[in-house]
Amino acid sequence: MSSKNQPIMIKKYANRRLYNTGSSTYVTLEDLATMVKAGEEFVVQDAKSGEDITRSVLAQIIFDQEGKEGQNLLPIAFLRQLIKFYGDSMQAMIPSYLEHSMNSFAHEQEKMREQMSKAFGGMGMGNLGSMEEQVHRNMEMFQKAMNMFMPFGAAGAPAEGAQSGGAQSGSAQSGNESAGGKSSEAQAASGQEDTDIKDLKDQLAQLQKRLDKLG
Repeated sequence: MSSKNQPIMIKKYANRRLYNTGSSTYVTLEDLATMVKAGEEFVVQDAKSGEDITRSVLAQIIFDQEGKEGQNLLPIAFLRQLIKFYGDSMQAMIPSYLEHSMNSFAHEQEKMREQMSKAFGGMGMGNLGSMEEQVHRNMEMFQKAMNMFMPFGAAGAPAEGAQSGGAQSGSAQSGNESAGGKSSEAQAASGQEDTDIKDLKDQLAQLQKRLDKLG
């Protein structure tokens, strides 16, 4: 374990093996990533030249993490902008700006988690089933309310078709056409409902990924 004033010394050998002098064991980049997440300070040193190569090793850890499925944190647009600043007159200001931004985010992350938890009620992927049922109920209520205000609702079609005389067959045919039209409308409404539910699922899945990354 590292002390507050003395970080752990990690030595990198020519065969690219990393040696933790604190635990007297060989470690991997994944082990170093775990140490970073645990808040353990360490310095990586080239075993032959004694050069401090901590920066390049940390960059390699980020590269490996970005290569994992679902672990991407650096947007392509951000990477392009970052590359453009190399050799630019503003390059000297970028490290301090990024460091300040990340420190501010780290200080506020607990507050952000709490706010998001309140906003979404601790919603997780396990609650998707109940959310889908609620969407179905809301859509049904909406459709019933719309039918109440439609002058030619489904309930009015049989009554219009129940006339006597020579116009009965014509009315029946009109009623059948109306019923067929409303059947198509019902199918379209059902298809739209399924589309809305799928969109909601996709949005919840994206939200869950963002919450997992914040966690």
